[in-house]
Amino acid sequence: MKAFVLDYISELIYLLNEMAPWLLLGLVFAGLLKVFFPEGKVQKYMGKPTTKSAVNASLLGIPMPLCSCGVIPTGVSFFRNGASKGATNSFLISTPQTGVDSIFATYSMLGWPFAILRPIVAFVTGIVGGILTNWLVKDKPAPKNPFANFRLDTAALGKKEEPGSCDDDSCGCHDQSAPKGNTFVRATHYAFVELLQDIAKWLIIGFLVATLISVALPADFFSRFQGWGVLEILIILAASVPLYVCATGSIPIAAVLLMKGVSPGAALVFLMAGPATNVATMTVLGNTMGRKALYVYLGTIIGGAVLFGMLTNWLIPTELIMSQMVHIHGDGEHEMLPKWLQVSSTVLLIGSLIFGYFYERFEKSKKTSSMNLKTLKVEGMTCSHCEASVTRNLTKLDGIDEVFADRNTAEVRIKGSKIDLTEIEKVITEIGYQYKGEVL
Repeated sequence: MKAFVLDYISELIYLLNEMAPWLLLGLVFAGLLKVFFPEGKVQKYMGKPTTKSAVNASLLGIPMPLCSCGVIPTGVSFFRNGASKGATNSFLISTPQTGVDSIFATYSMLGWPFAILRPIVAFVTGIVGGILTNWLVKDKPAPKNPFANFRLDTAALGKKEEPGSCDDDSCGCHDQSAPKGNTFVRATHYAFVELLQDIAKWLIIGFLVATLISVALPADFFSRFQGWGVLEILIILAASVPLYVCATGSIPIAAVLLMKGVSPGAALVFLMAGPATNVATMTVLGNTMGRKALYVYLGTIIGGAVLFGMLTNWLIPTELIMSQMVHIHGDGEHEMLPKWLQVSSTVLLIGSLIFGYFYERFEKSKKTSSMNLKTLKVEGMTCSHCEASVTRNLTKLDGIDEVFADRNTAEVRIKGSKIDLTEIEKVITEIGYQYKGEVL
């Protein structure tokens, strides 16, 4: 038992050292992307049920570092704003499969073939899903939310921004606790506090599971499935669709699966279906856009996973992929970066995870300590984007002055002169969350 624990710790440290520098680099790019290309700028490209709209949505979704839970409130917001179902589905399919952070992390552990394949597959499946939705699902106007007063592009019209409108920095598209400082401060806050805390749970789980697979399973465990073709891919797919793992957290697991004998195509299936689907996402999507849109969403991801998994096995030599990825049990000669950089990056990553955890809770505690408010139970919030969606929509209700959503306690605290719980329940339900009443 002692030997197993020591092997586990050693393998975990090795995985962290290999991945941390690239993950940090991806976080930096994610922060810059968030600041210079905020979500509010996206909506004007997604309004029509056309192929061009689907292409725009897929292109815009690929670099965004949103997981399958974080992408839902964003996608629903786009849909409520008038985005077509096709464009919304395209965005929902392509976005969680990859992002700037996961692309760098993919390169760090799986090499350039997978780093290129992931965004290409996300782009193609997103477009196909959007086009199929336009063809098969009648795109009725999105239900009008009488409580949401979304922003018009008043700058283009030469008009002055109305008070309370959603500009780049003041609306719920940004974390409700995000500082309003300069670009560097906002980018750093988003990358190393908001985004890192969003993916922290599943990133940690991904590392722990990958290490367990690497240490516990014999080297030839998955080799018995080699040559099974589609059946091997379907087995991985069946395990991936209902579960949730973020795009970045799926990488170490896929790397270890490859080293244990899973085919590159099956590993690609896991990288696609794991981040893009989970039970919660499917439930919200079905309730928001209807069952037909949900069926297209699932069919596109499942069909695309099987197709691209088979094409990968047929067209790309396994030896090429294995030669490019970092060897999980490799010697120092296989290391891509200096040891000192790997270790310091690991320390910085762990330090950022710990700091962000306590910083978030300190900021939230400071904000709520002086508020005279009503507390509601709202389930389904799983990341900062969920909190922002609830905050943004409830703040627009008449009589509400402040809204504070906390995914950790599943509570929403509201301060205002007129708090209508019926209207609040309607808004929360419309944007895909579960209203459970007032906390007494």
